[in-house]
Amino acid sequence: MSVSEADVLAAMSKVMDPELHVDLVKAGMVKDVRVSGDTAKLKIELTTPACPMKGKIQADAEAALKAVPGLKSFDIEWGAQVRAAGGSMPTGGLLPKVKNVILVGAGKGGVGKSTVALNLATALAQHGAKVGLLDADFYGPSVPLMTGLGDKKPVSPDGKSLDPLVAHGIKVMSIGFLVEADQALIWRGPMLHGALMQLVRDVNWGELDYLVLDLPPGTGDVALSLSQSIRAAGAVLVTTPQDVALADVVRAKQMFDKVHIPVLGIVENMSQFVCPNCSHVTPIFNHGGGRKAAEMFGIPFLGEVPLDLKVRVSGDSGVPVVVGHKDSPEAKAFQDVARNVAGRVSAQGAKGIPLPVVQAR
Repeated sequence: MSVSEADVLAAMSKVMDPELHVDLVKAGMVKDVRVSGDTAKLKIELTTPACPMKGKIQADAEAALKAVPGLKSFDIEWGAQVRAAGGSMPTGGLLPKVKNVILVGAGKGGVGKSTVALNLATALAQHGAKVGLLDADFYGPSVPLMTGLGDKKPVSPDGKSLDPLVAHGIKVMSIGFLVEADQALIWRGPMLHGALMQLVRDVNWGELDYLVLDLPPGTGDVALSLSQSIRAAGAVLVTTPQDVALADVVRAKQMFDKVHIPVLGIVENMSQFVCPNCSHVTPIFNHGGGRKAAEMFGIPFLGEVPLDLKVRVSGDSGVPVVVGHKDSPEAKAFQDVARNVAGRVSAQGAKGIPLPVVQAR
């Protein structure tokens, strides 16, 4: 029995992407289908290199191909091409080559928002994505220290724009690179807006799959300015499990709803402490509050990160835990968060978009 390219496409049309809720063919993920006798070759291009459902997609695709009559062998090449949220670049003239802007926010300070933002960006880069990190926390810029870039200064190639610094595989910019470490920023709203737009517009970010923005805590001017100027792919809310932090998450969620920025989900940081000596688990800040808040809002729970000394030491030493302790439970937790965020961005970008139908060649 002869096998055709149409037979292979028909088999792939039965395989669903669990995040996009559409089959691989309609999603434009099946490419370069070639059949020679009883052997098929094709490429499946995922919507992100950090796809959290790759294992299931791979298993389903292989099962579908095995069921094609007359097909004895097949070879699947796996790739990834991050798509812009909304089907086109979301930021217009401000960031013309940035596909997706991810905001990382928190209702209050002290919950590890910058730690989550840095490790999220670095983990996405480790999967193969092109990633930038913008430290928009003007009152407490901690990214220079946490990336190990310290007092390094960005350079301007033309006197009008700045080249971002690079650390751990990501492009980095922070107001902390442009002011003295002991200088307090006593700025009102218009000054904050102007400085933020300069860091967005006048930095040579180049082509990026994801630009992660570390927001100031709370619901102030910076988040509002961003919502008015940039169409973000979505926001990640960071909290610790105790009730006082969760109460502030409610306000942060309401703010993003009012400015029409989708919330991708909630991350519970400092979830629980596991004793390195006896493995006893202590919920220092309680446990499970982030998941309960996600269920209450009807939004995804993106993961929980344990409380561990390595995370703090990594931040102080300028080496993110996903780089310095790749095999630790904390690093694996951040990797899970990154995959879940990438999946949510892909799903968010697919809403209401007419997806291309690929043809065999």
